[in-house]
Amino acid sequence: METSNTTEKATLGGGCFWCLEAVYDELKGVIAVESGYTGGHVPNPSYRQVTTGLTGHVEVIQITYDPAVITFSDLLDVFFTIHDPTTLDRQGNDVGPQYRSAIFYETDEQKAIAEQKIAQWNASGTWPDPIVTEVTPLEQYYVAEDYHQEYFVNNPYQPYCQYVVRPKVAKARKYFTDRLKAGV
Repeated sequence: METSNTTEKATLGGGCFWCLEAVYDELKGVIAVESGYTGGHVPNPSYRQVTTGLTGHVEVIQITYDPAVITFSDLLDVFFTIHDPTTLDRQGNDVGPQYRSAIFYETDEQKAIAEQKIAQWNASGTWPDPIVTEVTPLEQYYVAEDYHQEYFVNNPYQPYCQYVVRPKVAKARKYFTDRLKAGV
């Protein structure tokens, strides 16, 4: 497997950050996944503040990855497979603007790839409704509290993890077998 000394970051929101973090942690080329918040107007928000839906922030993950192993485009294919990008401010029972589908880009190239992927996925007919994922520049990212990091790994038998996170992990494992780290 080719690797490089270069890393890039991708910041994605698609419902609860616990779900996204658990999926991306298992992918080859992903070096780190961190839960956090972005997209709002409150500096250094807490989880309690973000869950009100009044801060404008989204629960996101920030992925540090090796682009020689996994590309931004690959990351977005996983993203569009494991959540419903057609529901505005909602993923399952998680409702509010903090759960909106969003891609926070850092470069013009990421923006172009995100817009191209949305067009491709819309054209695929995977969903009966159009994708509402916002594509927005990343301005300020805030790391979530420590207890949110590696939540699924640390709390696998918690009910939310069993009924919401685990099925997303299983779906990613099914569709992206060739992209999983050894031992997964």
